[in-house]
Amino acid sequence: MQIDPTTDILGVVDVQPTFMPRGELPVEQGDAIVPTINRLLGWFGHAFATQDWHPAGHASFASSHPGRQPYDAIEMQFGMQVLWPDHGIAGSANAAIHGDIDQARIEVIIRKGFRSALDSYSAFFENDRVTPTGLEGWLRQRGFSRLFLCGLATDFCVAWSAEDAVQAGFQVIIVQDACRGIGLSTPDGRTTIEAAHERLSALGVRFIDSVVLRHDAAA
Repeated sequence: MQIDPTTDILGVVDVQPTFMPRGELPVEQGDAIVPTINRLLGWFGHAFATQDWHPAGHASFASSHPGRQPYDAIEMQFGMQVLWPDHGIAGSANAAIHGDIDQARIEVIIRKGFRSALDSYSAFFENDRVTPTGLEGWLRQRGFSRLFLCGLATDFCVAWSAEDAVQAGFQVIIVQDACRGIGLSTPDGRTTIEAAHERLSALGVRFIDSVVLRHDAAA
């Protein structure tokens, strides 16, 4: 698969220490994807990134709901919400983009989840599904039409970003060896990773490994 330097862009989703081993919401082997992402950043001429950026006491934190534990799910104003450990605290060192990521080609950073009562998984919309982040307009004005997504976590922020991108009319490819997932159990016996893969594949999202990409190193 050939990278088109004019219409393709790499999206680096939530590659933050807060999601790494020893972080507040660790994704297993989350730090293992950093070298692969850096290779991708060297191949793509353009990239954007996202950050979870929550105020203390955010409504998505289990600590904000007495008697609740992390990974419980509750009904909130905008639907079901998984409750998380406190993470991605705005301005903290662990909310920064991972220090080993080469940010030279990252042209814009979208911070999401900064509204205290509203969580945000997708790079495009908050979890009410109507409040935009502004990323769609930026991508269109820049002329990008195909998004390659990587980062954390496959089954939440990467998956929701991919779904919204497809619905906005973009072609979407997930570079799966540059992602890691959380893998919670679902009521039907699958994991959230399996459910996301099935849902996204049905929408036309492609899953590839980075080795299939053909490229000329970005100038």
